[in-house]
Amino acid sequence: MVALDIGTSSTRAIAFDAAGRKVGRAAQRAYAQSTTPDGGVETDADALLELTALCLDELLLQLDAAGVLAAPPVAVATSCFWHSLLGVGPDGRPRTPLFSWADNRAAPWLEPLRAALDEDAAHARTGCVLHTSYWPAKLLWLAEARPELFDAARGQTRWMSFGEYLELQLFGQARVSLSMASGTGLFHQNDCRWDATMLAALPLDESHLSPLCDADEPLNKANELRSPWRERWPALRDAKWFPALGDGACSNIGSGCADASSIALNAGTSGALRVVLQDHERPAPRGLWRYRIDRRRSVLGGALSNAGNVWAWAHSTLGLPDDAEAQIAAMPPDAHGLTVLPFLAGERSPLWDARARFAVVGAGLDTTSVEILRACLEAVSLRFALVARQVQAVVAEQEAPEAPAEQSATGAAARPIVASGGALDRSLCWRHIMCDCLGVPLLESLEVEASARGAALMAFEACGIINDVAGVAHEQGAPTLPHPEHFAVFERALARQNELSQQLFGTAMLRVER
Repeated sequence: MVALDIGTSSTRAIAFDAAGRKVGRAAQRAYAQSTTPDGGVETDADALLELTALCLDELLLQLDAAGVLAAPPVAVATSCFWHSLLGVGPDGRPRTPLFSWADNRAAPWLEPLRAALDEDAAHARTGCVLHTSYWPAKLLWLAEARPELFDAARGQTRWMSFGEYLELQLFGQARVSLSMASGTGLFHQNDCRWDATMLAALPLDESHLSPLCDADEPLNKANELRSPWRERWPALRDAKWFPALGDGACSNIGSGCADASSIALNAGTSGALRVVLQDHERPAPRGLWRYRIDRRRSVLGGALSNAGNVWAWAHSTLGLPDDAEAQIAAMPPDAHGLTVLPFLAGERSPLWDARARFAVVGAGLDTTSVEILRACLEAVSLRFALVARQVQAVVAEQEAPEAPAEQSATGAAARPIVASGGALDRSLCWRHIMCDCLGVPLLESLEVEASARGAALMAFEACGIINDVAGVAHEQGAPTLPHPEHFAVFERALARQNELSQQLFGTAMLRVER
């Protein structure tokens, strides 16, 4: 199985066997998104397409040299970053840049959306809050800033993610998986169709969007690739090509969190915490989102804009000593007397308030840079804990555990959390802080290519080669266990943090509490 993993900073091609083991080495190309002074975050779609093709070239060359291609790959699977938006003309060429979820130029169009829609009802149907991360506000912004894109007399523009654009260029046609569609803000999560009420509030209809398909519906075989792609990759002539799936959903599958028995936490530059639920139809709690893996499986959770970027900012800004890690490890929990809101990049879950900004309260002349670092790491961990308790509550409501669950530091039954991402790898102390704030065992995922692996496992399941992705073995490290006495201290710190947030941002917190 060949898996393409198209992320926001690099694109990869990786081969896997049916046990989810990597074959050979990954082919990778890094790239940087462009930013604009007014808040834009963009990528050239054709440049990203070529980087992805180069990765596939390199992987196939490597596999051929190793003799692996004697048994050609059965399929090509794709994991692609959620929420990207691209306008494509009737000629199949881009009419806009590829806009990232982080592009916030549509912020002024959120209030018109809220005036036109019942915000709570829209969230219940689509699983997405009204926020610049998603398509509705961006489409309203573009309708005003680029009205020619919506003028049928000048040619119809189709709106799609990069996953669909890749398919369009390879095969001359594109469908969108339920998984990718579910992260747009235009999709009805329970009915698995485009949401008519949301579309009615926007200057487009279903004809401007890609047809929907499920994760197990292959797009084409490689022998139906357009020229010159067909000649470029003859080793894939009999492979099935499956539609792109959302990277967060694939990461859960690939890290072994493919059902509700465990929850996935990813702490990279930003962060996320997600759980997979089967046959789930309840709305996500306010402040969280709900997307899909396929028609049977939802993924519910929250995304944080501040994680490893806070650690990086502290190390580049605070003039920390060489032994900062040892010093923060020696500090008792919350002993610095500081309350920090770690919103260097605004905030998503649970505030969803792009206006939120970093704040530190309680500092004095004797406050040290190391104390501020420790307070920042605790503050980020507390934001993860807020999301985690909402997710744990949904899991408890969804199904009674078949076997006794792990006991949290509070004594309540809770699922363990499987952690991945480079942020926690940089600091063992931060891993312990995170565990104590969460109050549940924190397991280390050793699956370093979780998103690509998850996409490959989903394709193996679709081909009937494996029965269920949840049954595939995965590698985990030793658990980190919480200290109940530390959890109690952090509960008080969280109360202070929430009080400060409400004081500074007014109704922002009230808008997202259940």
